[in-house]
Amino acid sequence: MSSASTRLKLAEIFYSLQGEADSVGIPTVFVRLTGCPLRCQYCDTTYAFHGGQWWDLRAILERVAAYRATHVCVTGGEPLAQPGCLALLAALADAGYRVSLETSGAMPIEAVDPRVIRVVDVKTPGSGEEGRNRYEQLALLRPEEQIKFVLCDRADYEWGREKLASLQLARHCQVLFSPSHEQLPARELADWILEDRLPVRFQIQLHKYLWGDVPGR
Repeated sequence: MSSASTRLKLAEIFYSLQGEADSVGIPTVFVRLTGCPLRCQYCDTTYAFHGGQWWDLRAILERVAAYRATHVCVTGGEPLAQPGCLALLAALADAGYRVSLETSGAMPIEAVDPRVIRVVDVKTPGSGEEGRNRYEQLALLRPEEQIKFVLCDRADYEWGREKLASLQLARHCQVLFSPSHEQLPARELADWILEDRLPVRFQIQLHKYLWGDVPGR
């Protein structure tokens, strides 16, 4: 599909502070694509599963440019479920933005433009979608990219700790441990990480502490 003819179905485009990953706190334009083949039990963007509007690539780039930001995050849903996502990522990188992609890890990531920072969400047993993980892809990640675990409880933490060690994830890239909002107290997770001296980065979803679950923030 050529970039000139690329069309994508979007749930929303909005401007906010990045709430996660290594650019947390930086003003960012979010391009949220519609659709996702997963159904994680803690999902906070179920409104992006269906609906949305079709946009051509030029219109998306014009809307993003209007915010005059330096960072753009392509997210979902599962953005890579739409074939046109690859062209969108490349076009944003061509335009000079620092581009990040938030993906579930259930879709192939090797064709993503190398200028894009891939943030891959490893699904835990507590998510209900553990079976969708493509563990073999994690070795493709570069040091500046990230693997994210959203942990629901102590069992998820112990599972994540085992994956961290057995797959030697910290050797490839940054590893983020995040508590599932309203399921695992953030302080408990912080204490576990410190107790076990894990080579991970603790994170919370900054946007939820600022604005709650309001869409588009």
